[in-house]
Amino acid sequence: MKIKVLIVDDSALIRSVMKEIIGSQPDMEVVGVAPDPIIARDLIKQTNPDVLTLDVEMPRMDGLDFLEKLMRLRPMPVVMVSSLTERGSEITLRALELGAVDFVTKPKISIQSGMQEYTDMIADKIRAASKASIRPRAIPHPDAAKASGGEPLPQMRNPLLSSEKLIIIGASTGGTEAIKEFLIRMPSDCPGILITQHMPEGFTRSFAQRLDNLCKISVKEAAGNERVLPGHAYIAPGHSHLKLVRSGANYMTQLDQGPPVNRHRPSVDVLFNSAAACAGKNAVGVILTGMGKDGALGMLEMRNAGAYNFAQDEASCVVFGMPREAIAVGGAHEVLALQAMPGRVLSYLAEHGSRALRV
Repeated sequence: MKIKVLIVDDSALIRSVMKEIIGSQPDMEVVGVAPDPIIARDLIKQTNPDVLTLDVEMPRMDGLDFLEKLMRLRPMPVVMVSSLTERGSEITLRALELGAVDFVTKPKISIQSGMQEYTDMIADKIRAASKASIRPRAIPHPDAAKASGGEPLPQMRNPLLSSEKLIIIGASTGGTEAIKEFLIRMPSDCPGILITQHMPEGFTRSFAQRLDNLCKISVKEAAGNERVLPGHAYIAPGHSHLKLVRSGANYMTQLDQGPPVNRHRPSVDVLFNSAAACAGKNAVGVILTGMGKDGALGMLEMRNAGAYNFAQDEASCVVFGMPREAIAVGGAHEVLALQAMPGRVLSYLAEHGSRALRV
C-alpha cells in the first residue's frame, strides 16, 4: 500500500515541485493538490490521505487556523512546509504545538545540486509521519505564562552538588513538544542540560527562546565555549554539532561544524559520545521520540562509561524509532512514558547527587 499524500500550498511552483518529489517515491502517491485550506477540506473527504503537507502562510484561511480545526475534528499526520524566516520559524513551532508531526523548509528551487538530499529528507519525514501516533491534545495557548510544572517533583538535596551532574537529551520527530514537556518540569536548581534536537538552522534560536519563556530554568541556543551552569539548558544550533568538553574543573559547550553524522548535523550521537568521553558517571542520558537511529550507539557509549540512561516508551512517542534503537542495543537502563520521565530523572539525581563523582 502506498502512502497517500495531499499537498496544500498557495504557490503553484511549490505544489509542482512537491508533487514531483513525492511522486518520484515508489512507496508514495500524490492523491491531490490544493491552493488553500478551503479546497483542501473537500479533498480530504474525497481522498482520505495518509499524510498532509501544509503550507504555513496561505490566503482564505491561515495554515495554523486550519491545522487547529483539523486536529480537533479529523486528526491526521501533518508535515508543515515552512519558510526560513523569523516569522516562519515562530509559526512552525506553534504548528508543532498544535499537533503537526514535523516540518520541512521550502525547497530552494534555484539550487539544483542539493535537490536529491532535499528529496530524501522530505520522503523520510513523510514516511515517519505516516507511522506517527496522532493523539487528541489540549490546544495550548501561544501566550502561555511560565509553566507551573505540574505536581511537585523531587528537589536536589543541595543545589551546589547538581553542578557536577548533567542531563544530556536527544530527540527528533515529535521532539519539540517532548522536550518542552520535560523542561517545564525542571526546577530552577536542576543540573545543566545539553540538548540536540534535529532542526535546521534558523529554527533552533526561536525554539530556545520559546522554551525560555515557558520554563523555570534558562534555555538558550548554545553558542560554544560557555560554561554549563545549573538551571540552564543549551540547545544545539541547527548549523553545528553540540559537544560537551572539560576545561579544568568546568564543563563547557563546544560547537563543531564537521560533516553530518547519521545524516544529521546536529547529531545526537555526537553529543552523547562527547558526554561519555568527558562526563561518564556524572551524566544522565535521555532519548526521546524521533525517527531513525541517531543516538542509539552514543547512548550505549554513555552507559559503558557509567552514565544512567532513560528512553521514552513507545506509547508516548510520536515516532518510536530512536528510543527503540537505543533500547535494542542496550543503551537504556529504564524505559518510561514521557509524563513520568522528568520526575524519575529528578528522583535518580536526588538519590545519587550526594555521590556525584569528581573528575
